[in-house]
This record gives sequence, structure tokens and C-alpha cells, in this order.
Amino acid sequence: MLRVTALSVRFRRHDGGHSQPLSGLDLTLARGEVVGLVGGSGAGKSLVAEALMGLLPRNAEVSGQITLAGQPLARGQLALAPQGIDALDPLTRLGDQIRRFARLAGQPPPDVTACLARLGLPAPAARAFPHQLSGGMAKRALIATALATGAGFLIADEPTLGLDPETADRILALLAGLAAEGHGVCVISHDLPRLIAIAGRVTILQEGRMVETAQAQEFTGGQLRHPFSRALWSAQTWTGADLPC
Repeated sequence: MLRVTALSVRFRRHDGGHSQPLSGLDLTLARGEVVGLVGGSGAGKSLVAEALMGLLPRNAEVSGQITLAGQPLARGQLALAPQGIDALDPLTRLGDQIRRFARLAGQPPPDVTACLARLGLPAPAARAFPHQLSGGMAKRALIATALATGAGFLIADEPTLGLDPETADRILALLAGLAAEGHGVCVISHDLPRLIAIAGRVTILQEGRMVETAQAQEFTGGQLRHPFSRALWSAQTWTGADLPC
């Protein structure tokens, strides 16, 4: 079990003061399950991923505990599929990038063709540069580089952002499939209706604070406890359209 307890992030300012965009987050993630993390713009969703991965700048101060099976989280146990294609090296072919991620994580050279096929990518994609990939293929490529590390737990940051509905559904189905294979998957998303189709529970952030963790059925069953959670759900479902938070 991956357990995050009272995770808080604050940044030192040049004037000697501090800002604290994330405070008191609790989160658990087990192998074989998908959990969601949602909130409006600026709620701190991506900041959570950066804190868990140790990617924050030097002026950041992180407090709280991050443990796996009761022990401090070690490097290589958690991987991130970032939301932007700019996380990929624009001058390196995809296959070489997958091999590099594996090497940096201390993993044996992967079967790139098998890795791509696992995510529904054709073998020729291994020789493609990032700019040659479609939006959906790029999202799969980001997941492929994360899986190449051999980590048992995965954070997917906005994996459906900018995708058409059909492609978005396919990406989320892939993530659900990874959980079924035994990975623990945390999906950060603005797309709440799609997220609850694969996530067992969802943690909701408002302005850097956790307001509620709800089971997926509590959204559709009208059992959300916090007013912000209810407003967030209503904003995305009242027209039947996918609306940004």
C-alpha cells in the first residue's frame, strides 16, 4: 500500500515569506486499483505529482509522510506519466527514449515492440519522434516511458487532456487495464465523469486542500458530503457535456 499522509508543500519567497499551495493531503493507493485526484485549476493536482516524484524546485519545502508498505518510498517504486508531450525529448526516437528510461531506472533493456503493443501502439512508432505522434499516441508514449522504469505504482497526470472523447476513453481503459495487471494507478484529471468510470474512489482538492475522498458511486448516488464536491460534479454533468473545471 502506498500511503501519503499530511502532504504539504510551501515555497520560500525572495522576501523571506512563504506561500503554501498544498496542505494536508492524505491519499492511499494499493496495487490493482485506480484512484482519482480532481479539482479546479490551481487546486494543486499536478503539484501533488511533482512532490511525490521529488520534482519540485529548490525553494520548495515538503512535509508529511510518503510510505510504501510502511517504509519510506524509494526511488523507482513510483513513476510519472506527465501531461505534456514536452516531457519527451524532441530529438530522440520513442524507442530510444523507452530504453533510456529503463536504463536510468536500473532495469534490463526492454522489448520495445512488446511495450508499445501493450499500449496499443504499432511497432513503427518506436522510430517516430515525438512531433510525429498524434495526441493519443503521445499520451500512450508518456505512459510507456513510465512503465519502462519497472515501477509498481503509476501517476498519470491529465492523461485525457486535449483528446477527443473516443481516444480519451481508450486511454482510461488502458490505465484501468494496468491496474488489473497489478499496478497501482493514480489518475489526475479534470474529466470527472470519465474518471469515476475506472476509479474506485476520488480525492477532491480545493485551493490546495483536500475537501473529500468519495467512492465512485457516491457521485452518481448523490451522496457527496462537501458542497464543493457537489458543485464540481454538477458543473460537469448538468448539460451532459465535458466541461473544464
